[in-house]
Amino acid sequence: MKEVVLDTETTGLSVKDGHRIVEIGCIELENLIPTGNNFHCYLNPERKVSEQALKVHGYTDKFLSSKKKFNEKADEFLNFIGEKKIIIHNAEFDLGHLNNELKIIGKKGITNEIVDTLIIARDKFPGSSISLDALCKRYRIDNSKRIQHTALIDCELLAKVYINLIDQKEPKLNFQDQAEKIINENNDSILYFKKIIKPSEVEIKEHRDYLSTNLKKNFFS
Repeated sequence: MKEVVLDTETTGLSVKDGHRIVEIGCIELENLIPTGNNFHCYLNPERKVSEQALKVHGYTDKFLSSKKKFNEKADEFLNFIGEKKIIIHNAEFDLGHLNNELKIIGKKGITNEIVDTLIIARDKFPGSSISLDALCKRYRIDNSKRIQHTALIDCELLAKVYINLIDQKEPKLNFQDQAEKIINENNDSILYFKKIIKPSEVEIKEHRDYLSTNLKKNFFS
């Protein structure tokens, strides 16, 4: 089963105030294992970044001014998510902004099945802090490189948090075609193979001689 872990960064909190998306990050999972198939882009929001948002992600107006606009990346993004289940932390925020961007360019909103890890965490740990950082701390997930919020880093962390939230500590290996691709902590691709051992001609002959001798003994005893 393929899923997509998704995160966005924006110019501010509310679409009602005209705020727009400046970054989209997506990581594809298959049976809870990252496939290495990611989507990422920075976007020109066609407006200024608020001071509050700048403190969160650090993307300046100058940096974003040279990036493509949402309408230039929309089809690529929509093709990437397809009909896959989408994993988001605080889905109301990200979906609100994404659907607003789609509405601006005359496209329909996202209708994919959504898993909101914020809701799962709230139900699982009532009264406790359920921010992404707090959940990383709870599950002992290293978030030291999260100095500022960036979409892909947040997706990597959320993927690990999600696995823990649904009580799947270790992804199950499914050896298909004698190999399964695993992404380790450094995002390096490793192939795990079933080991196939072929006997030598000498071993085959000795085995046949053994069977011939012992089968006769057992049969006539």
